Amino acid sequence: MTESLPGLDLDRLGPWFAEHVEGVSTGVELSATHISGGKSNLTYAVSDGTHEWIVRRPPLGHVLATAHDMKREHTVISALHDTAVPVPETYAFCADEEVLGAPFYVMEKVDGRPYRYARELEPLGAERTRAISEQLIDVMAALHSVDPAEVGLSEFGRPEGFLSRQVKRWKKQLEASYSRDLPAADELHALLEARVGAAEAASSGPGIVHGDYRLDNVLTSADDQILAVVDWEMATLGDPVTDLAILLTYQQMASVSGDDTVTDVSNAPGWLSEDEIIARYDAASHRDLSEFGFYRGLAAYKLAAILEGIHYRYLKGQTVGPGFDKIGDGIHPLLDMGINAMKGQ
Repeated sequence: MTESLPGLDLDRLGPWFAEHVEGVSTGVELSATHISGGKSNLTYAVSDGTHEWIVRRPPLGHVLATAHDMKREHTVISALHDTAVPVPETYAFCADEEVLGAPFYVMEKVDGRPYRYARELEPLGAERTRAISEQLIDVMAALHSVDPAEVGLSEFGRPEGFLSRQVKRWKKQLEASYSRDLPAADELHALLEARVGAAEAASSGPGIVHGDYRLDNVLTSADDQILAVVDWEMATLGDPVTDLAILLTYQQMASVSGDDTVTDVSNAPGWLSEDEIIARYDAASHRDLSEFGFYRGLAAYKLAAILEGIHYRYLKGQTVGPGFDKIGDGIHPLLDMGINAMKGQ
């Protein structure tokens, strides 16, 4: 029997792999390793001893409704393959839950690094770090310039009323992971509800939204080129300014976090400041940023709901890998940031 990992039964995966993935060595058992860093969908490197692939599947146990949709992730990556947005090549999708207990897909293993911490960038020096951060913004602007209809994604989401649905959706997601009272979440949600109409009126129209855009969700080469944008589980059609807000919310969290529960690449010498990021994106994009305080508040609320879902799974013993024990503590300053952004502080 092949030794398997949680969520990846290699004895079941092997026959499916041989039938659906080109280039697999015949008669060879697969091996796999769990790729650390992901605290949502599970990511594995699978090998036949000669080739390697990436397999992505939802987390074990408690899964929020509409989240962790492997078909959506596979669809958007496949659609973007021939655009200016760098993405891995996709090879196969499996909807049959009899194989691994959940839908999953197989994609190219890109030889790049997902920088997560400032200490990983510091050896590169300020000039190289600045260049990487500039490229991160340029790739985001390129994504937001893609016409969804031209790449076959016109039915990928419902952009009308996107921001209103986001406010409702993340409240529902937060409630689905309830384990404690969060008064600041209630306050932030009320502020979002009161302002969402103005934000929708100012919106510059729909585009492809990544949903969790940041440096450790891209793979960077040894010569500082972004090779692939990954982790598309929350991708949809909607208001792309939400991606910019998520990125800057992570940056703000890094400025107050004293541990490894959040990416802090923005603390590395040379990384673009918030003002520089906004200016660079604004120059490369036609998006209206006049209601950006709302977007910042929504980003904080969304991330709080995601973290609470992870915290919930941790409490239930349904997480895989280290680093989950402090997730719940990071929600409180995040909600405060959202409230301050909404109030213009």
